[in-house]
Amino acid sequence: MLRCRLLGHRFRFDADGETMRWRCQRGCGVGGEKRYPTADAAARYARAFDREDREDLGRRAPLVGLLPLRLARALRTRRRS
Repeated sequence: MLRCRLLGHRFRFDADGETMRWRCQRGCGVGGEKRYPTADAAARYARAFDREDREDLGRRAPLVGLLPLRLARALRTRRRS
């Protein structure tokens, strides 16, 4: 799929018993699975990996490379308070 080649895959993770599975949300068919010793461990890893960090992007941005993003976040925060 062209979007995955240009933008990278957008993996979604879920757990089914002791098996953690992942698949590309864009529907290109890429995915896989891994077995863990316990179902709790599989669920814990699936929750940890299945995060979208878009809300934290401006807060955890590198200082120089994403400086405009840091500034935009600071302005939004200042306007809200």
